[in-house]
Amino acid sequence: MISLEICSGAGGQALGLEQAGFDHAALIEIDEHCCATLRKNRPNWPVFGGGKAGDVSEFDASPYHGKVDLLAGGIPCPPFSVAGKKLGELDERNLFPETIRLVDEIRPRAVMVENVPGLLGAEFEQYRQRIRSLLKKLGYETFWERLNASDFGVPQVRPRAVLVAIERKVADKFEWPKPLKIPAPTVADTIADLMASGGWKGAKEWIKTAQKLAPTIVGGSKKHGGPDLGPTRAKQAWAALGVNGHLIGNEPPQPGFQGAPTLTVQMVARLQGFPDDWQITGKKTNAYRQVGNAFPPPVAKAVGQQIIKCLSAARAKSAN
Repeated sequence: MISLEICSGAGGQALGLEQAGFDHAALIEIDEHCCATLRKNRPNWPVFGGGKAGDVSEFDASPYHGKVDLLAGGIPCPPFSVAGKKLGELDERNLFPETIRLVDEIRPRAVMVENVPGLLGAEFEQYRQRIRSLLKKLGYETFWERLNASDFGVPQVRPRAVLVAIERKVADKFEWPKPLKIPAPTVADTIADLMASGGWKGAKEWIKTAQKLAPTIVGGSKKHGGPDLGPTRAKQAWAALGVNGHLIGNEPPQPGFQGAPTLTVQMVARLQGFPDDWQITGKKTNAYRQVGNAFPPPVAKAVGQQIIKCLSAARAKSAN
C-alpha cells in the first residue's frame, strides 16, 4: 500500500502508517525543523519541504494520480481549536480546501485526516457536512470519529478527531479500530527509567506520584515563547503528577535535585508514543514543538491497519 502525506510534522503519523504497512510516495512539510527530523530518521523517505516545496497550497499532486492508496495528513489545528478562536473555514490556516484539491488530483483509494476534537463540535456540523458532500462528489464515503490515544496504549489523555474517507464501492468494509483490552501505561510506567537516569535520589518517591495518564501534551506555536507543558489547567494536572510544567528540561534531574522535576524532550516523545530510536532534531524549543504537535504513532498505526484491512479485502474480492 502506498501513501502520500501532507503536513507530516515530526513524523508521528508517517511512522505509524509505516508500522501499519504503508510505503510513502511523498511527505510534504513546510517546517524546516520537522523536515530535518524526517530526513534524519528515514533518509529514504521522499520529503518535500523546508520552504515553498513544503507548502501544501503550492504542491502539484497530479504526477501521483492513480498511484496512491492513501492520502493522509495532520492538517493545522488552530482553525478548530479554542486557542485558535475556532474561526474554522474563515481561518487562513485551514487546509481542508487544499486537502480536497489533492484528493481530486490524486484520486487515492482512501483519505485520513487528523485534527483537534473541537472539529467534531456542533459549531462545525455544517462544515463537516460540506466536507462530506465534496468528498461524496469525488466518489468517497466519509467517516468521522473521536479517538483517544490512551485507548491504543499511549500514556496520555489525548482525544483527536479523525476523518477517514474510502472509495464508495468498498466503504462498507471499513471499521474503526477497537480500543486495546489492556489499559495504557501510566506516566511513571513510561518514563521512570529516564527520570532516574541522572542519579536523582527522589525518583522512587516521584514514581508513586506519577501513577496516572499524562494530560494532553501541547506543542504550542511559533508565536509562543519558550517550551512548556501548556496552559494553566494543564500545568496543574502536571503538578498533580509531580512534574513542573512551566518549562522543558535539558537533562533528567541530577542526584541532589530538590522539588518537582521537568520533562525532557525525550520523555515527552515517549509519552507521545515515539520509540526511543526516533531522533528529534534541533534545539530544545523546536524539538519540543515537533513532539508536542505530533499525532501519536500507535493511533496512526491502528487506523492505518484498518484502512489496509478494508482496501486489501476489496482488492482480494476483485481478484477473485
